[in-house]
Amino acid sequence: MTIKARGRIVNGQNRPFPEEQGFSTQDILWAIGVWSVILSLSPVVIFYVLMVN
Repeated sequence: MTIKARGRIVNGQNRPFPEEQGFSTQDILWAIGVWSVILSLSPVVIFYVLMVN
């Protein structure tokens, strides 16, 4: 549904999927996985930079 307001078209649906707000369990597990990889590899990268330099 579209509403014309002051010369522009405005979408009348505020929340097309109100039940899908926030983070799902899959999003949280994905973020934890990414951060665990980053944090576990950071000492290796720091050691490499210090030893090569």
